[in-house]
Amino acid sequence: MRGAQGLVAGVLIGTLGGLIGLGGAEFRLPVLVGLFRRPTLEAIIFNKAMSLVVVTAALLFRLGEIPLAQLAGHLDVVVNLLGGSLIGAWWAAGHAMTLPRRWLDQIILVLLVGLALLMLSEAWFGLGATAEPLVPAGLLRWGVGLAAGFGIGMVAALLGVAGGELLIPTIALLYGVDIKLAGSLSLMVSLPTMLVGFARYSRSGAFSVLRTQRSLFVWMLLGSILGAAIGASLLGIVSSDLLMAGLGLVLLISAVKTFQHRH
Repeated sequence: MRGAQGLVAGVLIGTLGGLIGLGGAEFRLPVLVGLFRRPTLEAIIFNKAMSLVVVTAALLFRLGEIPLAQLAGHLDVVVNLLGGSLIGAWWAAGHAMTLPRRWLDQIILVLLVGLALLMLSEAWFGLGATAEPLVPAGLLRWGVGLAAGFGIGMVAALLGVAGGELLIPTIALLYGVDIKLAGSLSLMVSLPTMLVGFARYSRSGAFSVLRTQRSLFVWMLLGSILGAAIGASLLGIVSSDLLMAGLGLVLLISAVKTFQHRH
């Protein structure tokens, strides 16, 4: 029963993640905490491990729509954001392991609500559609990119997510990149960032969840990879504004579900 639930949840989450350019962990977190009753820190680590595989699969599946040559032309964006996100992820993951569970739950709730409102704002005001970068190329943009990467790395580590929900609008707005290209670039930033957070979390006793919940992990992972392929195949069909709005609504629902479960 749990395996079937994990498979279905994985397909649904993976489809949305592959479509938008995320690992899907922001949607998976309330499912692990609410449906499968995993402690918050265990759910974060479970998320982190699964997202590593799903993000890699999503990036590969999206190459048909966003080719590698196009991504290579924007490596400066990836390097700029990585400079901050790796440090932010390392620092935040260390602090997450020492936080009381209630505090961690409240932080997650606030972050999910904030991310949902951000995505809805992007869709309503069409900010992701602009082709003009907010900051001109130069040292100022590099500094802003480092600061943004640091904050995104912190959020990604605390939620156990890939960070795409923040990376996508940052890349689109700060560098003037098309929203769908930004989705693939965000995956390139997410992979090293998650590896750093994952290495940091390896010191936690909650890491044993990968052994005790191995069956659930495998079924959900299979579903997520299948969903990522489905989502990537729909990439050229769904509009950018609809992607943003859909992400915002799902994140808002996720936040409410997490709140209801914990309180």
